[in-house]
Amino acid sequence: MDWIQALILGIIQGLTEYLPVSSSGHLAIGAHLFGLQDSDNLMFTVLVHVATVLSTLVILWSEIDWIVRGLFKCELNAETRYFINILISMIPVGIVGVFFKDYVEQVFGSGLLIVGIMLLVTAALLTFSYYAKPRIKQEISWKDALIIGVAQACAVMPGLSRSGSTIATGLLLGNKKESLAQFSFLMVIPPILGEALLDVLKMMKGDDVFDNITTLPLVVGFLAAFISGCFACKWMISIVKRGKLIYFGIYCAIAGIATIICSMM
Repeated sequence: MDWIQALILGIIQGLTEYLPVSSSGHLAIGAHLFGLQDSDNLMFTVLVHVATVLSTLVILWSEIDWIVRGLFKCELNAETRYFINILISMIPVGIVGVFFKDYVEQVFGSGLLIVGIMLLVTAALLTFSYYAKPRIKQEISWKDALIIGVAQACAVMPGLSRSGSTIATGLLLGNKKESLAQFSFLMVIPPILGEALLDVLKMMKGDDVFDNITTLPLVVGFLAAFISGCFACKWMISIVKRGKLIYFGIYCAIAGIATIICSMM
């Protein structure tokens, strides 16, 4: 991997982690177009995911600070309930990570066909959430947090957008647009960091971690993912508030069909 490829893939990761178009799917497509194998970009993938987590911390720092301050009050206030909901939302993806990690890794290596199919599923979810008119709830309940967490767990499939799945599910449950994007982005921080830690431990078992990539592409990719992630996170919150997810549904449908066709050529 050279620095130009790293720059492009870093920007793709930063943008698509928050936009409902699947970062894993687009990274898989990008790696395929560049002719990169899993052994070439595992360290790179870990770094760009950590970069997007840092961009979330930057953009949503006021919300994180609000939660932390509330927790230190040691009472069951709004901040504590919000934090509990985040913990509940992590349960499904934790189960998938512990018991089905090998299966998920096998799916990731199964080619572009599954990516194309999951992009079509993402398009369907975004379309349904756009046209559905459920009764609006005042706040996200623990039951809704669990269901949104299930959506996040399903989004480990390459091509199924995590942000698209969680936000669309929340909208279908009747949660307010203003709070969904923020909750969706905060709930993913612990799983991404946990997955990155597991990947680092996996890489430490091998002696050829850095054989296929130099320092410059890693630095370029990290910075590209962080900067583009900050932009995309802020932009996505605004998009959800305006309810314009249907346009991303159209994009995912087109991208999904194109990817399926390419996988059959």
